[in-house]
Amino acid sequence: MREIALFVEDYAHQQVIGALIKRVAVENNVQVRLRWHIAVGGYGRVIEKLRQYMKDLGRQGGPRSDLVIVATDANCKGLNERTKEIAEQDDFTPMVLAIPDPHIERWLLLDGAAFKAVFGIGCNAPDMKCERGHYKHQLISDIQSTGTIPRLGGIEYAEEIVQNMNLDRISRLDRSFDRFVTDLRTTFRGWQV
Repeated sequence: MREIALFVEDYAHQQVIGALIKRVAVENNVQVRLRWHIAVGGYGRVIEKLRQYMKDLGRQGGPRSDLVIVATDANCKGLNERTKEIAEQDDFTPMVLAIPDPHIERWLLLDGAAFKAVFGIGCNAPDMKCERGHYKHQLISDIQSTGTIPRLGGIEYAEEIVQNMNLDRISRLDRSFDRFVTDLRTTFRGWQV
């Protein structure tokens, strides 16, 4: 059983990233235990919690997780800029970054066939906008158009959508998604050796 420490900025990241990790773990016949560190309050709080975690590990010298995953939206800063900022936190613990560009809800809208498998009707293909809340509103609107009431903003359907996704097709459509799934698959395949 491999232990993964996850630093995420909110419930949406927890649901989507958790579902993706579970799916890729099953694909690679890897058993994982997820240890959540949810830093409600956005990017700054995620980095603060991550720094404290790394500092505590350094002082205690105890066992480290097999992997640290940090999930935070790019928020239109760009994938490379966010990656650079986060990757500077630690040189000793294997780390995979999940940085949806620009926001996590967009990932749930990238596969209309997966959306249709869950709701019976496909969703509108997402554009590429930086407007705060744009994809949250689109996700809610597209779910409502199926006659379903999204009680938690649609995120409550993340696991079902992810289970129906064609990960390879979405990877070709979205660089940030591709980077996360590729890095996760590479890490899990390395654990099989």
